Amino acid sequence: MAKPNIPKGTRDFNSLELFRRNYIFDTIKEVFKKYNYEPIETPSFELYDTLMGKYGEEGDKLIFKILNSGNFLENTNACKTEYKQLTKEICEKALRYDLTVPFARYVVMHQNEITFPFKRYQIQPVWRA
Repeated sequence: MAKPNIPKGTRDFNSLELFRRNYIFDTIKEVFKKYNYEPIETPSFELYDTLMGKYGEEGDKLIFKILNSGNFLENTNACKTEYKQLTKEICEKALRYDLTVPFARYVVMHQNEITFPFKRYQIQPVWRA
């Protein structure tokens, strides 16, 4: 019988590690709050087109793409050998690589609600392939 495992690049946190991690995050958040920074959160994934091309060719290779739901090959020419063309047709979303592009998208979408200069903090996970 195979031994249970987790995906490469991920890890579990035990209660002591989580306690220490949360203590550090809480301390950092208190400093941000003291200086009137506002917390924001963005989704874990963005539209594929929003992320691609923003990190350069090397960065684009490190983005986790999310396959479309259902029979995603149904409306594509599955014989395509150019993976970039096929990827655009079968992936509409991707996990965020860092918080920069999602933040820029957030500012553009909420520019009429934000007072500039906009002081924010954001503590969230990111994924790189």
